[in-house]
Amino acid sequence: MNNKSLRGSLLLLLGAVIWGVAFVAQRMGMDSMPPLAFNGIRMLLAGIALLPVIAFADRKEPARKPATAEQKKDLRIAGLLCGTLLFVSSSLQQVGLVYTSAGKAGFITALYVVLVPVISWTVFRRNPGRVIWLSVALAVAGLYLLCAPAGGEALNRGDLLVLGCAVCFTGHIMVVDHYAPRVDGIRLSCIQFFVCGILSMMLSVPTEAITWEGIRGAMIPILYAGIMSGAVGYTLQIIGQRDVNPTVASLLMCLESVFAVLTGAVVLGERMTAGEGIGSVLMLCAVVLAQLSPILSRKLKKA
Repeated sequence: MNNKSLRGSLLLLLGAVIWGVAFVAQRMGMDSMPPLAFNGIRMLLAGIALLPVIAFADRKEPARKPATAEQKKDLRIAGLLCGTLLFVSSSLQQVGLVYTSAGKAGFITALYVVLVPVISWTVFRRNPGRVIWLSVALAVAGLYLLCAPAGGEALNRGDLLVLGCAVCFTGHIMVVDHYAPRVDGIRLSCIQFFVCGILSMMLSVPTEAITWEGIRGAMIPILYAGIMSGAVGYTLQIIGQRDVNPTVASLLMCLESVFAVLTGAVVLGERMTAGEGIGSVLMLCAVVLAQLSPILSRKLKKA
């Protein structure tokens, strides 16, 4: 693993920690606000938080070569696509959190770890290799133990909504993988937040009851979900993915589910069963194996 790849992996891991804690903040926010309004406000806050960062970066590098017309076009397209996918996935997740636990939502969301290599292979003909496929198999087993309903009960409404979020977030990862090396990462992150926030509020205003009292009651979750999970977390994803294989990136980011469970246990008192604990260990093994894949792949070729 070269220095750039290691740096990208560490950025994605930090993003996973931030997102894992955010599941608890999002769940707590539902005590005071409707889901779409919460999402809209936090996404707009995330976009606003990045504006001074962009201004500072421009002042720091005034001699930087201006973007070409093609790069500006790519940035607009990428921002619109990422923002729309983020709107759909985050809305499904936020509504789903009304009906399911923060920890379980974190692990179901992490199903994108399975979908990313499948799409990469079927659509783009990118075979990630045997070691990565083994990592995916371990992740599937782990996710099954974590998400399989006990006693033969069906998945609840919240589980199914969060499952839809995982599908949409898979598309988000693939779009970021395509555009991140070609556009400014912070600007892309900023645009997607404004697109997502505007779409969320357009749907929220006519369908939900929004009050100042509710906003004040959810202020701390909004600030964390907007600034940390939004502005910081998704920017880390876009910058980190530049130098990391998308399948490995998805495995790293799926660790958010582990941190979601840990934070849910500490803050909300949620508890895991023995099977869920084994599932967590399998997912951790999958991520470690994915990080060792370049070394293991070379050894397999020599064998």
